[in-house]
Amino acid sequence: MDGHPSHCAVTPYSRRAGSSRVRVFEWLDRVDADFTVSAYASLADAAPSRLARHPLAVARAELRLHRLVTARPRRLLLHREASPLSRGWWERRLLSSAEFAVYDFDDALQWDQGGGLARRLAPKAAKARAAVRHADRVIAGNDILGDWAAHHHRDVVVIPSCVEPEDYAPKTSYALHDPPRLGWIGSRDNEAYLLLVAGALEEIHRRSGARLTLVGTTRRSLGRLEAFVDRVAWSPHTERTVLAGIDIGLMPLPATRYSLGKCGYKLLQYGAAGVPSVASPLGVNADILRRFRMPGARDDGEWTEAILGLLDGSDAVRERLGRGARAVVRRRYSYDAWLSRWTAALELPAAAS
Repeated sequence: MDGHPSHCAVTPYSRRAGSSRVRVFEWLDRVDADFTVSAYASLADAAPSRLARHPLAVARAELRLHRLVTARPRRLLLHREASPLSRGWWERRLLSSAEFAVYDFDDALQWDQGGGLARRLAPKAAKARAAVRHADRVIAGNDILGDWAAHHHRDVVVIPSCVEPEDYAPKTSYALHDPPRLGWIGSRDNEAYLLLVAGALEEIHRRSGARLTLVGTTRRSLGRLEAFVDRVAWSPHTERTVLAGIDIGLMPLPATRYSLGKCGYKLLQYGAAGVPSVASPLGVNADILRRFRMPGARDDGEWTEAILGLLDGSDAVRERLGRGARAVVRRRYSYDAWLSRWTAALELPAAAS
């Protein structure tokens, strides 16, 4: 990297990965400033198995980080982590090298106790703590993350993970499909959360014949639930069109500290499409559910009751909930609603209207 770059963004994943797309690329698409973006190895994720298959890309990514530190950018945005191989040294060096550096995170990385040798050798918690300490400003994805960061840094701004409602085809009919269609969207890493409510899903299927549309990976991994799962491969197109075709969206989470840091993005996607939903009322989910006026559920009994309550309700009730959620997303969780706050946090010129 030549010269003294003006604006740089460093993110661990490519645009295809949800976190980097939502927290970095979508914002950069909306501002006038010209950012040089360094997406580590330009891969969809940083799983050790994937990195091992791309050694040259990893080597180039590490060299690119060195060059960026040497170049000393004027303004730097670092999202989550600089390198999956770092124990905090790249995060510290990058943020310290810039004239003005902002660290952005949208998960409870500080409480990440993930297993595996790679996580033990390069723990995310250590990287998050180093990044928060060495940034000039911290952007947190919700109040829980913001409260933690505020104990370690004096300048913390909370900006939620946003959606663009106009990118999602809105639901137009609230008459139930035959059989009813439950829905879930997400990555293969989080798909196992559906097993937390397997009993409820099986009971609902037994009573109503409901099937589960899963937007994500096409690889079967849910055991006996696969008997009534219909898989749709994720793509930007399916993400924006398939949700409008489900009747009820689902977002179960395990009751862990890490879950408390989640930013409720699935709920916001369902809301953007105008889809009624049920979720675990943990962390920011509880606030989103309250704004949407939709039910939360903590165990199989509550999940069964909440989903059947929406299925047994009238078309008019589901429509009122869905349209209300879409209005809340547009008003409270859209990029337009937060653009001025984000540009101010990066100390960028106000975006052209």
